[in-house]
Amino acid sequence: MGQVSSSSLTIAAQHIFDGADMRGPGSVRISQGRIESIAFGQAEPRATIHAPADAILAPGFIDIQVNGGGGVLLNDQPTEAGVRCIVEAHRKEGTTGCLPTLITDRIEVIERLAAVAQACLKIPGVLGFHLEGPALNRYRKGIHPEAEIRVPDRRDIAAIKSFGDRGRSIVTLAPECVPATMIDELIGAGLRIAAGHSDATAAEIGRAVDLGLSGVTHLFNAMSQLRAREPGLVGAALDDDRLFAGIICDGIHVDRAGLRVAFRCKGRDRLMLVTDAMPLAGTNDRQFMLQGRQITLHENRVAGPDGTLAGAHLTMIEAVRNAVAMLGISLVDALIMASRTPAAFLGLESELGRIAPGYRADLVAFSPNFEVVGSWIGGAGFTGEASKASHRG
Repeated sequence: MGQVSSSSLTIAAQHIFDGADMRGPGSVRISQGRIESIAFGQAEPRATIHAPADAILAPGFIDIQVNGGGGVLLNDQPTEAGVRCIVEAHRKEGTTGCLPTLITDRIEVIERLAAVAQACLKIPGVLGFHLEGPALNRYRKGIHPEAEIRVPDRRDIAAIKSFGDRGRSIVTLAPECVPATMIDELIGAGLRIAAGHSDATAAEIGRAVDLGLSGVTHLFNAMSQLRAREPGLVGAALDDDRLFAGIICDGIHVDRAGLRVAFRCKGRDRLMLVTDAMPLAGTNDRQFMLQGRQITLHENRVAGPDGTLAGAHLTMIEAVRNAVAMLGISLVDALIMASRTPAAFLGLESELGRIAPGYRADLVAFSPNFEVVGSWIGGAGFTGEASKASHRG
């Protein structure tokens, strides 16, 4: 793939999803990295870039949970080079903004990432970071290493809080396992808090939401389930409209009926598509090591030696495709769940998730067969031999 950059350009497409409606044909004019104007009626014949016939131009995808890609696991390479490799692997599949995600690990690993976090924000596509752990519930640990799950001490908290002014960063924790004052302290530092890997009761989640908790990490997975007399985290997430929820739409993590129920309860404005991707994304590899355990990909299922799911083998364009097929929803709804809704969760709704004047020119173009043919971050584009997008001089 090659980098195409211009301070001013126009992209023409037959179909344009502007963040609310599917429209077109039309043209999007970009200046200094932002959308200057959008015109419908016909595709501008003298546009800088013409998307392939029938291609759809849409706001770029935003993935708030991506552990790895391109052969790199963030925990193993919490460096600028590691982050860049992950981001570029997912950008090829339409992700123009993401939160590289660090799962539960030693304090030294958290501090290593913290030391380069500010520099990593200069990498196109990095919106912040997601710290998944270490304050999780051991009973709902999933693939996270039990030996490293802990209530953060002052050193942990100092490192975690440093991400508060590193873009729009998230911490996933089990609310029942930490004092309420810690949630308040982390939110005060500028972090967004999500509940995950938690065995909390619905009442415990409600109290945490009152404190400012606003998200749920990979809904249905590694959390207390909805039961007749105790709704658990799942029930609380489905019931409370204040909560945004990420969901892994790969047909493995959540049954199709569960996906449909989640959509009916949360809707496109609170349910977000996430990948929970591992390093195998963007590679032909079938195995990798995760904190001393061999993880294997088999029939699109990524799991440890005991069968425990270890993230997903998924990209955002695949998640969009799956959402349409598995939930029976419109492409418009799926695209909103992949862009506008995560932008709103991150507090970036006035910057990202729409194609409208003043918004940042983070865009994706894909075919009706869900093949990405181009992506742009701040107007700078990636195209390649697989892309049929034509460029005028």
